[in-house]
Amino acid sequence: MTIATTNLLQNLIERTHQNLNEAEKYYQLSIELLNYKPHLDSWSILECLEHLNLYGDFYLREIEQQMKNSRKAPSSHFKPGLLGNYFAKLMLPQEGMKKMKTFKDKNPINSRLDKNTIERFINQQQQTLELLNIAKTKNLNNVKTGITISRWIRLKLGDTFRVVVYHNDRHIAQCNAILNNKKSLN
Repeated sequence: MTIATTNLLQNLIERTHQNLNEAEKYYQLSIELLNYKPHLDSWSILECLEHLNLYGDFYLREIEQQMKNSRKAPSSHFKPGLLGNYFAKLMLPQEGMKKMKTFKDKNPINSRLDKNTIERFINQQQQTLELLNIAKTKNLNNVKTGITISRWIRLKLGDTFRVVVYHNDRHIAQCNAILNNKKSLN
């Protein structure tokens, strides 16, 4: 499977804009609603966003650094890597999503969070948009980035962007499900 680079980047930009718009809506909610949990062991909206912020802290810095070091001309098509494509597909939100284990250092459960968490997420989405625009001048096949789970595994830049953006999509969908659950109880 190959994807036209412009189509891939445009899709990721559109998804990021959607996530940014959702986060801006959350900013209008009360702190009580933002901290609401459907179950004791589940995350609130703010905890979902903090989880994304923790991953964003690593990936946005890594993406930016690896793109700065890249001198290779962009390619017209992106061919996902085997592992990168697997991780990207795993992150896509879908009906009946399975709960996934998260690493302890990326699990914000029972954290004391406020609306600064939303601001941080919004800032990261704006940074993601900037990086996606820079990526138009980079080779998404040849630039490689590290990942959080292993320092020995490196993904193609295009796959890393897909994983990050789809992961954001997944947890924004979770935030909306939390919101809908709370509204149905009222």
